[in-house]
Amino acid sequence: MKVTFIGLGTMGYPMAGHVSKAGHDVTVYNRTTAKAQAWSEEYSGAFALTPALAAKDADIVLTCVGNDADLRAVYLGEEGAFHMAKAGTLFIDHTTASAEVAKELSAVAKDKGFLFMDGPVSGGQAGAVNGVLTVMMGGEPAQLAMAQPVLDCYAKSTTLLGPVGHGQLAKMVNQILIGGVLSGLSEGVRFAQKAGLDMATLVDTLKHGAAGSWQLENRGETMAKDEFDFGFAIEWMHKDLTLCLAQADKMGLSIPLTKAVDEAYQALMAEGRSRQDTSVLIKALDNKA
Repeated sequence: MKVTFIGLGTMGYPMAGHVSKAGHDVTVYNRTTAKAQAWSEEYSGAFALTPALAAKDADIVLTCVGNDADLRAVYLGEEGAFHMAKAGTLFIDHTTASAEVAKELSAVAKDKGFLFMDGPVSGGQAGAVNGVLTVMMGGEPAQLAMAQPVLDCYAKSTTLLGPVGHGQLAKMVNQILIGGVLSGLSEGVRFAQKAGLDMATLVDTLKHGAAGSWQLENRGETMAKDEFDFGFAIEWMHKDLTLCLAQADKMGLSIPLTKAVDEAYQALMAEGRSRQDTSVLIKALDNKA
């Protein structure tokens, strides 16, 4: 297929690379042109100077940018992707954003004769690099069938959760769960340390039981060692949890643990930890000591 990838950040750069290596004809766009040029030199593909030029003649356009405002800019701006795309083009947005912007873009796409799906991802930078992301899709079954050969290039799991917007809602649940798990894991690690337990042995034991989780296996020991300079930055998690809290408020739902986790992240960001991994949540306990 002729595929366009817009947004070559931590996630998008390797994701677009997997699509190119699978043999698809890929054109990329990035706000920083030098990065798009570097990508085109590393992989077999072209780069465009605007989202509109990148999307021209594409069968599928994939986007992975920062937030709602960035999405409106790359889709609806003066040089946005919707301006030069051909009828029938399928747009898939992998950004973690609001369900509202997904519905907004879907409505505009429909009016212009395009197709649109939201498909936020989970798995972090390692998942993108290794091509094993989990993709939560919102849209129609026929659209997913059309996109599957491309999605398979960088995903180990792709699930249709419902109509447009449901992918973003599912991603919000994902982030709520991660925040809760890390909150409990933080207390558990500090408890274990005070009790004099060997963390490596403890993690290897608990991962096989009901307390097992990806966070325990991949972050338990590093949290105990106060190692946080890797992984999913808390400034990104704060952005995601803000979306979760706003959506919960719209639904009349109270999610106090998520609110507490987000407030802890904001305090840690004020300490200069914005780029550290989400597992740095454990340091919030130290601040309360």
